Amino acid sequence: MATTELGAALRRWRDQVSPEAAGFSAGGHRRATGLRREELAQLAGISVDYVTRLEQGRATSPSAQVVEALARALRLTTGRRAHLFQLAGLVPPGPETVPAHITPSVQRMLDRLTGTPVAVFDATWTQLLANPLYTALMGEWHGNDLNAVWRNFLGTGTRVRDTPESRGALRAAQVADLRRTAGRYPADRRLQHLVSQLRTRSAEFDDLWEAVAVGEHQFARKTIDHPHVGALTLDCDVLVVAGNDLRIMIYTAEPGSQDAERLALLAVIGTQALTG
Repeated sequence: MATTELGAALRRWRDQVSPEAAGFSAGGHRRATGLRREELAQLAGISVDYVTRLEQGRATSPSAQVVEALARALRLTTGRRAHLFQLAGLVPPGPETVPAHITPSVQRMLDRLTGTPVAVFDATWTQLLANPLYTALMGEWHGNDLNAVWRNFLGTGTRVRDTPESRGALRAAQVADLRRTAGRYPADRRLQHLVSQLRTRSAEFDDLWEAVAVGEHQFARKTIDHPHVGALTLDCDVLVVAGNDLRIMIYTAEPGSQDAERLALLAVIGTQALTG
């Protein structure tokens, strides 16, 4: 079977990622020294068949979105990520593009928070990564709903219990944050398309955009109505990664509280359901 430099690099880097580091069991009979193809496919959100065709040289032109997802799944450094883009025949995203790269150091920090719901967003509030407990708590998003701004203005809603006041404050903060992001990355086409679609499809978003809404994300206590463990009132903090323009959203419970007990229960039954 013919191979390419791209395929060889993917196979080599896949072998260098330990299953445990990526959240998989290392037990059983493993032919691969690192990640299996199906594990890489799961982490990158693409099909096993496509990973196989890339590695065997039968597919040689992945999209920029696929390359970015593979770079995150393989935990590539900034240099290796740029090389992967070049092997795919693509220009690595430049400073005019909203950053979407999760560095190995940030990934290692997330690995230590397995008992805490954590998600990583880019500066447009598009979810890049969520650990199993975050997904069990908040639900799994797909397509446009991966963007929190889109979801709050045009989606079907979330499990967070809102009041009209809290919903209005969140939406104003999201519009203000997105406007600041648009000012930093005026040439980013995906961002331009997102704003255009939101302004066209949501009169409320368009009004806030025109009014130059003022607000910012701050610490909040949120009540999440979970279908299996009931209501959880948790502290929500958003951390910004300097130099990468990423947002890390973390939910925590007060130690010894009923919310902490329910979160611990969710860590068992919720992640089991996702695995199943």
